[in-house]
Amino acid sequence: MSYTNGPRFPIGRPVITPAAQAALNAAGIEGVLLIARHVHGDWGDLSAEDLAANELALLTGKRLLSSYDLPNGQSKIWIITEANRAVTTILLPEEY
Repeated sequence: MSYTNGPRFPIGRPVITPAAQAALNAAGIEGVLLIARHVHGDWGDLSAEDLAANELALLTGKRLLSSYDLPNGQSKIWIITEANRAVTTILLPEEY
C-alpha cells in the first residue's frame, strides 16, 4: 500500500492491548500497517455515518475511529485516536 500524501493527523503515542496484539499475531498482520491506513484516512469497514463523522472530526478535533476486519473472519480490530491526538489505541471492539 502506498500513500502519495502524508499523514492526515498526528497519532500521538501508539498503544495496543494484549488481546488486539494476540489477534494481529494470529492473523499474521503487523499493527503498524493498520496504523498507516488509519493515519492516512483509510478508515476501513465503517458505516457511511461513521466515515462522515471521521471526516468532520478531522476538521473539529474530535476522536477518530477505524475498524478493520482481519482475514480470519473471526476478529475485528479498532483503532481510536483520541480527540487531543495524544494517544492512538489498537484494540478489539469488545475492549471499548
